[in-house]
Amino acid sequence: MHDYNIENLRFLIIDDNRHAREVVRAMLNSLGAHQIEESGDGIEALSALKTFPPDIILCDLLMTPMDGIDFTHLVRTSPKIENPMVPIIILSGHADKEHVMAARDAGANEFLVKPVSTKTLYGHICEIIAHPRRFVQSVDFLGPDRRRHDDLNFAGEERRVDAPRLLKRHRDALLEE
Repeated sequence: MHDYNIENLRFLIIDDNRHAREVVRAMLNSLGAHQIEESGDGIEALSALKTFPPDIILCDLLMTPMDGIDFTHLVRTSPKIENPMVPIIILSGHADKEHVMAARDAGANEFLVKPVSTKTLYGHICEIIAHPRRFVQSVDFLGPDRRRHDDLNFAGEERRVDAPRLLKRHRDALLEE
């Protein structure tokens, strides 16, 4: 694992449970981070983003009136958000497949199961720094590439190709007709 100094990073913690926010803040403080803002839900966090541009967002999954899924989706898709590619780590006590996939589909970078240790949190922060995932933008999605590693040697039918090669292949196919 890489060892990073995170004291200059800005963190936004979003959780409707004040105690949970305090625990995450204490973890970040113990790792050297001091530029930390807190919000009690997604709506409050959207307001905070206007004055506090974070480097990383730590967001609870289940909150009211706006949960972590809706918040993440809005960050990724709203033209009013200054940095729609800010890394978002979802924290949740609900680790079932449905919740994990919903977070992924909304555009979350990471999903951590509560209770989370300081070591685990730091490891995922380091992973975001050391290996930022390329962002994918389509009609229905903006978020980190779901694939953790590109297999450059894969040559099968399901291999994803870059746009210029794909366009050339389609153009060539049309010219043959």
